[in-house]
Amino acid sequence: MISNSSDDSTLKPMDIGNAIPRRGNKLSQAIAQRSMSLFGWEIKGHVPNLSKMVLVGAPHTSNWDFILTICTMFALGIQLNWLAKDSLFRNPFGGIFRYLGGIGVNRRVSTNLVDAVVNEFKKRESIVLAIMPEGTRSKVRRWKTGFYYMATQASVPILLITFDYGRKIMKIGPAINPTGDIETDLPHIQSYFKDIKAKNPDKYGS
Repeated sequence: MISNSSDDSTLKPMDIGNAIPRRGNKLSQAIAQRSMSLFGWEIKGHVPNLSKMVLVGAPHTSNWDFILTICTMFALGIQLNWLAKDSLFRNPFGGIFRYLGGIGVNRRVSTNLVDAVVNEFKKRESIVLAIMPEGTRSKVRRWKTGFYYMATQASVPILLITFDYGRKIMKIGPAINPTGDIETDLPHIQSYFKDIKAKNPDKYGS
């Protein structure tokens, strides 16, 4: 089991290493930090100084999870990418979503999403890709496992992030190096989130 108390240090932009893809400036960081603070949220944990990672966020039960993740990355000055259906990237909001790090996915075409993402990792010098493995804000029995195969095939670590509404903490880390044995690794990863209070607890858990 992965310990959830591994690092409760407050995270600041100065803690982010130079290998991690960056975005924004001191002003955008200050605005995001102030916004988080006004709503009573803290950012804690540790981000390894690596240029490529798959960021896995849970428990995902609300649109606020995405908003908090974006604010957290702006507050730390980290360039975050995420996947969404390509229809969201049309006008009038397409430019905004791309600015926020969105990557459009054509779900109407029968292609292997894992392969496409792995190729994206290989093409780029740096990328932190966020995935919500539950795949929906509704209650699910099983996580989607694409994130695991993306990380394994791209040979990058999985960085965990929790949306802890009970303590109002966005906790980043630890980073997990997948072994390739999903039957062993996945239960360990899921166990890390089991005591986290979701925004809508009735939508979380099996």
